[in-house]
Amino acid sequence: MEIDEENAVSSSAEEPSVVVADDQPMVSAMDSISLQPLQSLTPSVILPPIVPTIAPIPSISRPLAPLPPRPPLLRPQNGELKASDSDSDDDETGPNRASAPEYEVSEESRLIKERQEKAMQEFLMKRRAAALAVPTNDMAVRARLRRLGEPITLFGEREMERRDRLRMLMAKLDAEGQLEMLMKAHEEEEAAGPLAQAEGTEEEIQYPFYTEGSEALLEARKEIAKYSIVRAALRLHRARRKKDDPDEDLDAEVDWALKQAGSLAMDCSEIGDDRPLSGCSFSKDGTMLATCALNGVAKLWSMPQVKKVSTLKGHTERGTDVAFSPMDNYIATASADRTARLWNSEGSLLKTFEGHLDRLARIAFHPSGKYLGTTSFDKTWRLWDVETGEELLLQEGHSRSVYGISFHHDGSLAASCGLDALARVWDLRSGRSILALEGHVKPVLAVSFSPNGYHLATGGEDNTCRIWDLRKKKSLYTIPAHSNLISQVKFEPQEGYFLVTASYDTTAKVWSSRDFKPVKTLSGHEAKVTALDVVGDSSCGHP
Repeated sequence: MEIDEENAVSSSAEEPSVVVADDQPMVSAMDSISLQPLQSLTPSVILPPIVPTIAPIPSISRPLAPLPPRPPLLRPQNGELKASDSDSDDDETGPNRASAPEYEVSEESRLIKERQEKAMQEFLMKRRAAALAVPTNDMAVRARLRRLGEPITLFGEREMERRDRLRMLMAKLDAEGQLEMLMKAHEEEEAAGPLAQAEGTEEEIQYPFYTEGSEALLEARKEIAKYSIVRAALRLHRARRKKDDPDEDLDAEVDWALKQAGSLAMDCSEIGDDRPLSGCSFSKDGTMLATCALNGVAKLWSMPQVKKVSTLKGHTERGTDVAFSPMDNYIATASADRTARLWNSEGSLLKTFEGHLDRLARIAFHPSGKYLGTTSFDKTWRLWDVETGEELLLQEGHSRSVYGISFHHDGSLAASCGLDALARVWDLRSGRSILALEGHVKPVLAVSFSPNGYHLATGGEDNTCRIWDLRKKKSLYTIPAHSNLISQVKFEPQEGYFLVTASYDTTAKVWSSRDFKPVKTLSGHEAKVTALDVVGDSSCGHP
């Protein structure tokens, strides 16, 4: 054992050094081991040599790279921005210096935050303004603005704009807590109301919820009511007779009419003008045809010779439509110069109808021949007295431009269609909108009443023709008629046994009104078909 200990001592002595600790210097192994005296050598079992443990690698602390200097923060102090090197809101000696981390906000983020706060304030202001009660009478609005110390009107300001300005002003005062000023102004208005009425210094202006019509419109409504009652009675009597009379074979009559329509063929072709034609109309007896073109000139043609009879010149812009009177040989033309004009068959100008604020689209006569309907891109359609040239009715109701118009064969109803993809039916005797026909997905350009009294056809830019049942107040049938927009729709004017549509796909098509199946396709045009008309003997014309 002594030999083993000596070997252990000698082997330990051969090690150069050991590491005691990380923070103490390295010392010699001889200093830490005490030598024992040698004993007598006795034989013993030789043990394998003990492998000394490997000293751990000393960890050397390396200094970290210094952080880049940060720009000083601008902090408001006493209304001024001062630079600060600290990340905390407190000073270096403050108690909360290391409590919460502080982040630097860039200029762009600050501007975005300010815009968001401003938008939120405006939204809250508008919501608060919407909840306030603001007078609707313009005189009351002016009076309240005057009592609040604001100008009663601004340059170019309208009634609704003035009312909106008052609403925002009241909302601002309410947000600032100045309700006393509002209440005081309201009390002054209530106190000044009876006084103003007693003194009669200011003229009281009443704003009804409807537009009052003139006496001429009232008389026209009475005339239309009398005319339509007689026509409706005759139509119903004829329908009952056809239904009850055993000698009347309605199916055979319809088949004969459809056979006549199916045998339609091109009779003639004539160059109508040096510019494209935009409208056409047959006279009641079918002996004359009127056309209008984009150069503003309308022409009369004798039929069936197709010889030019007269030229109607007077419009300063392109012509948009032409219509023959159902009673006399009067012709009405519409133009983009915002006017409609009435002519006789010799080409003399009789009346000019002025009043629309934008270009005209379609034009139509009332069945009595006494009234004329016009549509315009000013979102209105108007009714005119043919004899006096007076504007009887200015009818709004469409949210976009009004394009097509048609009168019921009884004379009691009018239908209008427009670029808002909507068709409306109006009662001319009361002035009410009795039906709003929704179904087209694009602007509606054509509308036509059937002589049976309860069918209405519309066509538009969605390439479809819809048949509406006025009794059921819904769409009865949808005809996928053409491959391009439908520019005009017309029922056969005597019994309505068939329907004709014109399209920009260069064709016109005839459809059965019994099952709305195609009867005939009229081809021959090389460009868009812009209009068509059907005369009583089932002949058809289109430019």
